[in-house]
Amino acid sequence: MTDYKSKIYEAAKAVLPELEKGDVAPADAFCDYCVPCFKFAKVYRKSPMVIAQEAAAKLKVDGMTVEALNGYLNFTIAREAVVADVFSSKPGEYKPLSDKTVCIDYSSVNIAKPFHIGHLMTTVIGGALYKMYRALGAYVVGINHLGDFGTQFGGLISAFRRWGSDEKLKERGLDELLELYVRYNKEAENDEEIAKEARAWSNKIESGDPYAVGLFERFKSITLEQAKKVYDRLNIEFDSYLGESFYVDKVAPVEDKLKAKNLLKISDGAEIVELENSEESGEKMPPALIRRSDGASLYIARDLAAAYYRHENYGFDKCLYVVASHQALHFKQLFKVLDLLGEPWAKDMVHVSYGMVSVEGMALSTRHGNVLFLNDVLNAAVEKALTIIEERNPALNDKATVAESVGVGAVVFDALYDGRLKDKNFSLQDALNFDGETGPYVQYTYARCKSVLAKAGKSGGKFDNKELTDDAAYEVAKLIADFDDVVYNAAVKYEPSFVSRRLVKICQAFNRFYNADRIMCGGSLQSARLALTSRVAETLKYGLSLILLDAPERM
Repeated sequence: MTDYKSKIYEAAKAVLPELEKGDVAPADAFCDYCVPCFKFAKVYRKSPMVIAQEAAAKLKVDGMTVEALNGYLNFTIAREAVVADVFSSKPGEYKPLSDKTVCIDYSSVNIAKPFHIGHLMTTVIGGALYKMYRALGAYVVGINHLGDFGTQFGGLISAFRRWGSDEKLKERGLDELLELYVRYNKEAENDEEIAKEARAWSNKIESGDPYAVGLFERFKSITLEQAKKVYDRLNIEFDSYLGESFYVDKVAPVEDKLKAKNLLKISDGAEIVELENSEESGEKMPPALIRRSDGASLYIARDLAAAYYRHENYGFDKCLYVVASHQALHFKQLFKVLDLLGEPWAKDMVHVSYGMVSVEGMALSTRHGNVLFLNDVLNAAVEKALTIIEERNPALNDKATVAESVGVGAVVFDALYDGRLKDKNFSLQDALNFDGETGPYVQYTYARCKSVLAKAGKSGGKFDNKELTDDAAYEVAKLIADFDDVVYNAAVKYEPSFVSRRLVKICQAFNRFYNADRIMCGGSLQSARLALTSRVAETLKYGLSLILLDAPERM
C-alpha cells in the first residue's frame, strides 16, 4: 500500500519547514488527510487561513488534490489510486517489524486457582498483541508468568494431607484444589498449628524435598491442564510457562548488581532500593522492597530477575507486561530500578495496563463461592449463541461448532472493542447482538461475503478500477486499503481495539455497498464488485484472527 502520510509529509515540509510528521492526520470529513496550520501562526505572523491558502497554492502531490479550508490543508486522494491499493497486496503481507523481538507477559494464572473472569482482559489483550506483532513480522515470545511461588502452596499441601485424597484429586481436579485451598485459609485463621505446618511445607518445596516438590508439580499440572482448555477456546498460545519459582535462585545475582551500584540499602533488616527523589521530574515513589527481614525475596526481586533472564535469552526490543492498571506503581518501581542499574533496555519495558471487567446479569459467584469462572461466562455465551442461531438458521449444519465460535468470539470481541483502559461491564445480550458493533456482526458479515462469492461461482475476470469509485464501493475500498496501517498502529500503541473498531466500520460500509450496488450485475462491473467482496472477506478473516476470533463461513 502507498504510504500517503509520508508522501504528504515530504511534499508539505518543502513548503512548511516546521512541519512534523505527526501534524499530518487522517480525516473523515472533507478529505482523506489534513494538516492544521494553527501552530505556524506565530512563526509566520500570519493567520492560519492565509498560511493554508499560500501553502495550497504551492503544493502539488501526485494523485491528490490539495485545498485550503478554515486554516487546514486538506488532501484528497484520487479514488482510483485507493482502489488500486486495495488489490496491490493481500492482508498480512506487510512485515515492517521483521527485525524486531517482542516479549509479551500476559495471563499469568495462579497455580491451584481457577481461571476466573479477572483473567479475561490480560489474556485476550496479550493474546491479540501476540498475533499482531507476529503478523507484522516480529519474533514474538508469549510468556505465561505463572503464580507458582509462596507460602500458600505449603498450605495447599497441608490441606491435601489433612482433608484430601488421591481419589478425590483425580476425580475433581481443580475443583478439589480450590475447595482445599478455601478450607485451609478458613481453618488457618483460628489454628496457628495449621499455619505453622503450611510454612514448613512451603520451606520443603523451596529446599527441593522430593515429596513436596512432586505434589506441588502435580497441582501445577492439574491447573495448567484446565487452563489450557480455556486457552484453546480463546485461540491463545504461549511460548514459555516459566513462573515465579523459576526465578527465586536468580535473585542473588540481581542483588549483586544492586550492591555494585551502591543501590541496595538495609532498612529494619530488609533490603530496599530507595526511589524517592530519583526522578528528575520530582516524582516520588516508595522504596522497592527486595528482600524481607526474614530473608524471603519479594515479588519485585523476582520480576527483576525475570527481566534480566528475558533480555539475556531473547534480546528483546520490547518487553510488554499486560497487567491491570492497579499494578502501575509496581511497574514504575521495576522499570526505575532497572534504570538506576544503568540498563539501557529499561526504556524498552512497557506496562500495558487495562481496566477492570464485570459481568452484567450474572451473579458474581458460582457453586465455588466468590469466584466467577471464565468458562462459566463462555459457556453461557455459547448457549445463548446456539439459541439465536437455531432461530435464525435452523437448517445450518454443525450449529454447535458455529455457536462455540460465535459465543466465545462475542466475549473476546466485547473485551477488545473499547480502549483497554476503560472498565468493562460485559452483557451477554449486547455482545451477541448480530446487528450491533459486535463480534457476531463481523462474523456474520464475513459469512455473507462468502455466501455471495459461493453463489457467483468463478469470481475472476478483468475490470477497471474506475468501476469501484462510486460512493458505496469507494467507502469500502478506503477502509480496507490502509488496514495494514491500522494493525501496525494497534500493535505499537498496544491497543487491539483499533482493529476491532476498524472491522466494524468495514462491515458497516460493506453492508451499505451490498444494499446499494447490485453485485450480480454481469460483465466487468460484476467482476469488480466480486473482487471487492473477496478482498473484504480476506480482510475480515485476517482481522478476526488477529483478535482471536474464528471466521465461520456459514451462520
